[in-house]
Amino acid sequence: MNLNVSEPASEVANLKGPAGPYHRVLLKLSGEALAGPKGYGIDQQTLMAISSQIKRLRLELDVQIGVVIGGGNIWRGTEAAQFGMDRAQADYAGMLGTIINALAFQDALERSQVTTRVQTAINVYSVAEPYIRRRAIRHLEKGRVVVFAGGTGNPYFSTDTAAALRAVEISAQIILMGKNGTDGVYDADPRVTPSATKIDRLGYSQALNQGLGVMDATALSMCMENNLPIVVFDINVEGNIIKAVRGEKIGSLIH
Repeated sequence: MNLNVSEPASEVANLKGPAGPYHRVLLKLSGEALAGPKGYGIDQQTLMAISSQIKRLRLELDVQIGVVIGGGNIWRGTEAAQFGMDRAQADYAGMLGTIINALAFQDALERSQVTTRVQTAINVYSVAEPYIRRRAIRHLEKGRVVVFAGGTGNPYFSTDTAAALRAVEISAQIILMGKNGTDGVYDADPRVTPSATKIDRLGYSQALNQGLGVMDATALSMCMENNLPIVVFDINVEGNIIKAVRGEKIGSLIH
């Protein structure tokens, strides 16, 4: 929880809103981030730690927040497909995993007194609303956190692509990429290459051409086409979500 975080670009401070640079944000959480130190499943302490930061953003700073959650802590469709499972079937299973995570996250937020709605790209009427863009925006305007589950609702697309798509649809000003134990973008995988160098800021084309693993190419291209900045930071460092929304210099900026 005390990792040293380097400084990204100062360009983040260009947008102005009630809490600092940003008034409406899209937070992308990997499924692994919800697993905490266990590395699998859902860690309740981690959920509550993230929820407490979102509560502060929502109730104290009046930031409108959408959240997209991955499902890698429960199911990884690409890995199942590598072992021979039908890729579309594997991806649908992964989408269901994101719904499980979204419901758990909704519960944690509401225990923190943050009104939350879950919207899914796959219809699961008993537990969540279907995704409707105008309704999602209305929820945000009313101060509710909206958790978008089910990915895009289509196989062959990652939750990174879902995050980029939802961010563009709701007119978010930035995507906050909360990573599990990685404090930014590196020129190599720091878990494999200890000498990897952190890149404080980079352009979309650099991230695409060098294959730096920020997000998949489809998602990154969508962000580039819509001039949507991305901040990559370590979700495990307390207060990092708040710092990112305020435009403080943490993690890596892709713009």
